[in-house]
Amino acid sequence: MNGTRLTVLQLLPALESGGVERGVLEVTRALAAAGHRALVMSAGGGMVKAIEAAGGEHHTWPIGQKSLWTLRHIGPLRRFLLREQVDILHARSRMPAWVAWLAWRGMPPRRRPRFVTTAHGLYSVNRYSAVMMKGEAVIAVSETMRDYILHNYPDVAPERIHVIHRGVDAGEFPYGFKPDELWEKAVAAEYPEAAGKLRVLLPGRITRLKGHEDFLEIMRRLKKRGLPVHGLIVGGAAPSKRKYLQKLHYRTRALNLEKEVSFTGQRQDMKNIMAWSHLVLSLSTQPESFGRTTLEALRLGVPTAGYDHGGVGEILSRIYPSGLLPLSDIDAATRRIEALLKDTPPVPAGDFFPLQNMLDKTLALYTRLAYER
Repeated sequence: MNGTRLTVLQLLPALESGGVERGVLEVTRALAAAGHRALVMSAGGGMVKAIEAAGGEHHTWPIGQKSLWTLRHIGPLRRFLLREQVDILHARSRMPAWVAWLAWRGMPPRRRPRFVTTAHGLYSVNRYSAVMMKGEAVIAVSETMRDYILHNYPDVAPERIHVIHRGVDAGEFPYGFKPDELWEKAVAAEYPEAAGKLRVLLPGRITRLKGHEDFLEIMRRLKKRGLPVHGLIVGGAAPSKRKYLQKLHYRTRALNLEKEVSFTGQRQDMKNIMAWSHLVLSLSTQPESFGRTTLEALRLGVPTAGYDHGGVGEILSRIYPSGLLPLSDIDAATRRIEALLKDTPPVPAGDFFPLQNMLDKTLALYTRLAYER
């Protein structure tokens, strides 16, 4: 460590888009603002320029490919850590974590950086995933994630786990935000069937885990009950999910919901779409480790409902318990959503899960670990 200046290396597969990538960018910005050296290693992507603009240094290494061939980077990474005098080695995904851990383990103990991992997801429990528990400090992004680690990996000492909730910037998601009039006119022209209706939003990539089929069934039941609703499915489909997207379109036609449901694809104006909606849903059939989109909608003041499990249940229980939906009970979930649309309790204003808190705790952990060394 060079005085009080830390050199921190974060590793992830790529820098295209997503919650992990955004978190890396946020921590990079905070490190640079505090006078530290922020290194990021990935295969690259559209967010590299943002990393560099934030004061970070990006190193393009293909360390995220799930292949034994990726392990060829162990030796070069070990030399990189020594040459750059890295103080904190922070792995945020499983394959990069294997490369990092094997490189770190082979270094002279007195010259090793401190090894940190962040458990971002409720991974399948196996030897491959277990590398995320090998950090000297393991960051859990929620209490849900901490409980998951303790239950499935009992060898992990509780004191090694540090709960640092992911956060949202109040400046980026201000309470009561409304899109401007020009945007509203444009989106109303793009989706005329949604104009004048109660707009129900399901954000998230097209995959079976996100609950799209539950959403379509709920929309069918709401329509049958006479509610003037329109559903918006916002999210892109990877090439491997195109057949599933076609199935969803077919299911929409079979349920006679073509005028009640719009598939928007991936959009860059998600904040506006959320603020334009009357209700945002999270219907993931498997629990999520945190549920950032749920938090973003609530921070905007938009009523939000989701299945009562995982990080989404954790967030709703704290901020908006009216939005908790029973899991595996479509009828009860539909009745709850109908009640919310007819008589909507306001979302409380408050600095819930602030981004700055996440950044302060992360940098404090880095500093403590570096000084302990």
